[in-house]
Amino acid sequence: MGITKTVASIRKLLWWPTMRRDIKDYVAVCEVCTRNKSPKTAPIGLLQPLPIPERPWSQIAMDFIVELPESKGNTVILTIIDRFSKMGHYVPLRKLPSAAELVPIFIANVVRIHGIPLGIVSDRGTQFVSRFWRGFCKNVGIDLSFSSAYHPQTNGAAERANQNVEKYLRCFISERQDNWSDLLPWAEYALNSAVSEASGHSPFFTVYGFDPPVLPTAFPDTAIPALDEHLASLTETWGRVKQALERSSIVQKTKADRRRGPAPVYQVGDRVWLSSRNVKLLVPSMKLAPRYIGPYKILRRLSPVSYAWRCPPISEYT
Repeated sequence: MGITKTVASIRKLLWWPTMRRDIKDYVAVCEVCTRNKSPKTAPIGLLQPLPIPERPWSQIAMDFIVELPESKGNTVILTIIDRFSKMGHYVPLRKLPSAAELVPIFIANVVRIHGIPLGIVSDRGTQFVSRFWRGFCKNVGIDLSFSSAYHPQTNGAAERANQNVEKYLRCFISERQDNWSDLLPWAEYALNSAVSEASGHSPFFTVYGFDPPVLPTAFPDTAIPALDEHLASLTETWGRVKQALERSSIVQKTKADRRRGPAPVYQVGDRVWLSSRNVKLLVPSMKLAPRYIGPYKILRRLSPVSYAWRCPPISEYT
């Protein structure tokens, strides 16, 4: 029943000088309590922001928007976001592609325009974790990073872009919702022309050094600036954008950490309890299932907030 109630119950019959401390130590390591009581603490683990890229289209994020109403035969949108400039490409697709089908789509919409990126952040969809996609990325020098299960914020750039493009389409789509394919290029133009709160520049300006016209218009003939001047302007812009992104990252981390607690530090060989929130147990009802299973042995430390542990036999919890 907890420390206070246990002390009160025992005090009716017994007393000794270190009673409360002894009871507190006993309750803290009780296996029955650990397995079955719901946690009352804030989420464990402070926010770990991804490293800020050095230049546009060196680090990208990818995701899919699925189960859309059919529009010119398309039912899926592939979202591709540059994590530096926040520029996005939104590719309509007829269906969720296989890994082999994703490669030419990636080449046509990223490599052809921006070159080969250094890294890609994605979820653990079958296309992204397949041997074919991993092999392709390894051979062209792309480092793959996958979001943790049940932690979509790892791929926050693509998740937020999905929300933005859905919001845009929701505002302009017809009642039959069958014209979103026609609206998608305008959505991309609008989102890439809008100023990013994180960087203080529009994605278009960050990448190309100028903003596109809001509406099509005729431009008078102007002298083309020298290449070194243009490159210097771009370098200066990228420097300001990186500083702004770093400031934004610090603000996001500060706000997120207000609702989180620091993660405990474990050593290799320690035995820990695993939350059963996202584990399907072989029990009639998850409402009465143990809140934690284990303990399991820590094998190695992967990051400040994640560890590899020895997986039990599959029959134990599936």
